[in-house]
Amino acid sequence: MEMSCLWTRRLLLGANSVLLVKHPAIAFSTLAATRSIQPSPLISLFPSSRRSLSTTTAACSPPLHPHSDIGNGAVNAAVAAAIPLESPKMLLKGMSYTELEKWVQSYGFRPGQAMMLWKRLYGNGIWAHHVDELQGLNKDFVKMLGEHAKFKALSLENILTASDGTRKILFRLDDGLVIETVVIPCDRGRTTVCVSSQVGCAMNCQFCFTGRMGLKRHLSTAEIVEQAVFAQRLLTHEVGSFTNVVFMGMGEPLQNIDSVIKAADIMVHDQGLHFSPRKVTVSTSGLVPQLKRFLHESNCALAVSLNATTDEVRNWIMPINRKYNLGLLLQTLREELGLKNSYKVLFEYVMLDGVNDSVDDAYRLIDLVQGIPCKINLIQFNPHCGSLFRPTSTEKMIKFRNILAEAKCVVFMRYSKGDDQMAACGQLGKPGAIQTPLIRVPEQFKMAVNA
Repeated sequence: MEMSCLWTRRLLLGANSVLLVKHPAIAFSTLAATRSIQPSPLISLFPSSRRSLSTTTAACSPPLHPHSDIGNGAVNAAVAAAIPLESPKMLLKGMSYTELEKWVQSYGFRPGQAMMLWKRLYGNGIWAHHVDELQGLNKDFVKMLGEHAKFKALSLENILTASDGTRKILFRLDDGLVIETVVIPCDRGRTTVCVSSQVGCAMNCQFCFTGRMGLKRHLSTAEIVEQAVFAQRLLTHEVGSFTNVVFMGMGEPLQNIDSVIKAADIMVHDQGLHFSPRKVTVSTSGLVPQLKRFLHESNCALAVSLNATTDEVRNWIMPINRKYNLGLLLQTLREELGLKNSYKVLFEYVMLDGVNDSVDDAYRLIDLVQGIPCKINLIQFNPHCGSLFRPTSTEKMIKFRNILAEAKCVVFMRYSKGDDQMAACGQLGKPGAIQTPLIRVPEQFKMAVNA
């Protein structure tokens, strides 16, 4: 990686040292990109007076004068000679448009250049991954980008194609971890990309394969956005334009809410990827405080993974319910959606044979969603290795749907797509030798899971 050179001075204050940075863009880059890249340990803007004043290694320290009183507690005004310092490249897809514009201006270029770059990153069918793909931009600007900007947050590992045309893309991260993104074509001209927000997941939902992995780490904004960009670059010529984005891949999106909200904002920008906010859906297992924040800060759609009609069942299959139970979750939605116009939440309901698919469950579900503007997706369970559950039969799903429809609920049935390549809902990820333990099955359901 080609690096630029920064010049700094070290102001020695007692036993501590402070770096004085001289660079046209470093102040912005270290603030705006902290969620996308790890700042160099040699650079600190010291936002808190409580932070240690020295973050450099001894190898970078200038030699002390033999008669210096530095280190005896007295403040010394001596300033060391200038020291060259390398700057990490800025990961472009980690910035909002406003941040990109400021970053471009910090190098002396006009704001219009930022818009031209933005369109080449996200629009015009270019989805640039390298400076060589930036035709039409100012040569000096392109040279600066080559020296200071990083275009790709992911590298392609593999593409698996299911019999129904669904594609599962495996992307490798810079630290070697692998995430999965799914592209789902539809006969009606709709193509959906399902993006991951974490490596693994901490929620431990008992029916989800990803939950067996546990949580490895959050994804950065750039790593989330890049999934949608890279997938379009790879597959648009085969499946057509992408119309929808769902945050329903690996991870609990609202546990990584900062990166998710920012990524969604980038995806709906009208000069870039330009997805409609109604076509970008963020799913959650029910983290109530983050759910409220999302509804306040984002115009994108919300999906809530419900999957049970009693706390007893939901405590078992979705442990997050022990912290935010059905009553709290649904009352929060009633209150928050009452403040929004023409907004419906999507309830996802994975149907598990003998667990949550009875006629009584159907009637309880009708009561639970009263007063909440919503749509309901009944989702066919997708089996995976080590799963305790079995999918509800199609006939039973239809009966369940009809009960809801007769009660004037807006309800849809969602069948498996991509399951022969482990690309369907609840099948993503690759648990290792050490897996999150399963929760003890309640006595009344042992027959259902052991049948």
